[in-house]
Amino acid sequence: MRKLMVSALAGLLVTGLIPATAAAQGTAPGAPGAHPSWLPANKTGFGTAHDRGSNVWFTLQGGQLSEVYYPDLSTPSVRSMNFVVTDGRSFADLDYAEKSQQVRRTDDDSLTYEQTVTDDQHRWRLRKTYVTDPAATTVLVDVDFQSLTGRPYQLYAVADPDLTNDGSDDSAARRGDALTASDATNAAALTAKPGFTKTSVGFAGVSDGNTQLTKTFKLATYDTAAKGNVLLTGQTAADGVRSRHVTLALGMGAKAADALGNAQASQRRGFGDITRSYDRGWEQYLRGVSKPPSSLKTDSERDLYKASMLTLAASEDKHHPGAFIASPSMPWRFGNNDPEWSPSGTYHLVWPRDLYQIATGLAAGGDTAAASRAVTYMFGTQQQADGHMPQNSRVDGVPYWTSVQLDETAFPIVLAQQLGRTDVWPGVRKAADFLLSYKGPDGQASPWTQQERWEEQDGWSPSTIASVIAGLVCAADIASHNGAAADAARYLAAADKFKADLPKQTITTNGPLSKDPYFVRLTKDGNANAGTTYNLGNSSVTMDQRAVTDAGFLDLVRLGVYRADDPVIVNSVRVTDKEISFTTPTGQFWHRYTKDGYGEQADGSPWDYTFPAESRTTFGRLWPLLAGEGGEYELTLGQPGAAARRLRDLGRVSSSAETMPEQVWDENPPSGQTGFPAGTPNTSATPLAWTHAQYVRLAWDVEAGSTLETPKVVRCHFLGC
Repeated sequence: MRKLMVSALAGLLVTGLIPATAAAQGTAPGAPGAHPSWLPANKTGFGTAHDRGSNVWFTLQGGQLSEVYYPDLSTPSVRSMNFVVTDGRSFADLDYAEKSQQVRRTDDDSLTYEQTVTDDQHRWRLRKTYVTDPAATTVLVDVDFQSLTGRPYQLYAVADPDLTNDGSDDSAARRGDALTASDATNAAALTAKPGFTKTSVGFAGVSDGNTQLTKTFKLATYDTAAKGNVLLTGQTAADGVRSRHVTLALGMGAKAADALGNAQASQRRGFGDITRSYDRGWEQYLRGVSKPPSSLKTDSERDLYKASMLTLAASEDKHHPGAFIASPSMPWRFGNNDPEWSPSGTYHLVWPRDLYQIATGLAAGGDTAAASRAVTYMFGTQQQADGHMPQNSRVDGVPYWTSVQLDETAFPIVLAQQLGRTDVWPGVRKAADFLLSYKGPDGQASPWTQQERWEEQDGWSPSTIASVIAGLVCAADIASHNGAAADAARYLAAADKFKADLPKQTITTNGPLSKDPYFVRLTKDGNANAGTTYNLGNSSVTMDQRAVTDAGFLDLVRLGVYRADDPVIVNSVRVTDKEISFTTPTGQFWHRYTKDGYGEQADGSPWDYTFPAESRTTFGRLWPLLAGEGGEYELTLGQPGAAARRLRDLGRVSSSAETMPEQVWDENPPSGQTGFPAGTPNTSATPLAWTHAQYVRLAWDVEAGSTLETPKVVRCHFLGC
């Protein structure tokens, strides 16, 4: 009979129906647990110590700690840490599920964040402050837990490690009053001060703390869980009345003992001392760069500027100088751990185009050393044997996706010339020669590109060709400084030819969007007057190439190839303003191109690459950074007031804790409905480093009254000095 009872209890545990009186020991049931997946990409916080020795980063999302990156910025290793509040009898609340959530930076000069969560029934309040230890790979969370009813409650912390970018192969164990998780490569440890009064490990969705507590209001103790999607749960000593304070340490390391040692060492140092050291590191960084320019009129704009500089600096990997990732997030399908998207890719990789944008922003803000490190990284680590830069790479330089985008090879040359880095001439020569010799699979000659800047189409793209032309002129300048006159002449001749060929390839004179000539997004055949059709991708429609527009042609002005008042440029601005812009309560913003589909579905649910072509299931939303590009154009056109308004509008789209998104809600459903206000961030990649860089760069451009990142050598070559 005893065997039958044990078997029945095991069955209840596996289904999640855990009796309130259960006090099981040993191995947790339910392996391997629920399928792992990452949290949404709309992060409201991103932090790390400025010190290079502390290679751990945290993010915040939806009222909780979200992904923690370790040992580098291409490797998320913790999915989340949340809290559960219960009275042990009648309710159990998950903090991230409550509607009242606030987040802010506690210091304008640092990346210390505070989350405040109040439950919907107004029974309790949690205030959580986040930093990392500059001397260890530890994330610390200082918690103030307050009962609002005067009754004591139980407070549990639940951590979900997904070590080494894979949550399906972790093992977990109790270690005294601490908890650890490990896989073959990395480990995590969770400790509390005062110590946990009860601990348990379990499998996601079956025997983990969140599942147990929300079903039974009790925590059964399991000693080990291996191998699968494991969670760590600890009951804190805080009850919200007699004891309100607890500090949690989430330590990371190569082995469980290392992770635990880091967590315990950080607890000994104390949250107060660590926070002072953490803040001091970022304050010193800001003292070493330029102060916010006077183009920023309000305190909130200046705070966002400083947050942008800090965010850009935090986006650099600690062990691979110059490797700045695009975003510490995994939007939409990329957040799923399904086999085809494991590891999670791809925004927390280094994209040479984004890195150029980041570096120009940092240089504008006075951190030229960081921009120079980016040049060294691209030519010393990322560059491939044939001279081109990869589509993207891990921070160690190993390519991830392998399509060829010519702008990603051209922009590093432009950046090197802007920074006077004539020492990278060998890499520049290889890159420039690649730009001249590249051919597509059917023999298409450069500047045809396998992918343009939005990475979804091949063809002849105005924005790509602008970068190639500028890259070749900048390469010629670097060649001249290195005594390579023949190379310089060759590059300049090619740049002139590419500019001469540009109108036929990208300017239509018979398109449907205007009676006057205008730039198209791209052509598939190099003939902008041909009615060639192509499918736009992302569940979107098939269109005549002459009917598809984007604003990428503005790079021809920004990079000094075309005059701002060129009639085709001016008319193309009219076309894009009419076709792909939308004015929201926060400002006028632009879609990437006509009928873009890279964004959420009409009900707000995630984008997915599997939706059928022509279905128009998903809608690409508005990109705030395109307003920044518009502002740069207006400055070149001699309209500083218009550019200042773009700067103002760009600053209005950040979260309350100054993280800036890739996209904001637009004119398409569900925009305008409750919870989806137009002009506010959606669930796209946030913070997007490119957006922050554009904000910093435009602030200095407006201050100067000109576009500072325009290469003088390009402008002088084509437009005169």
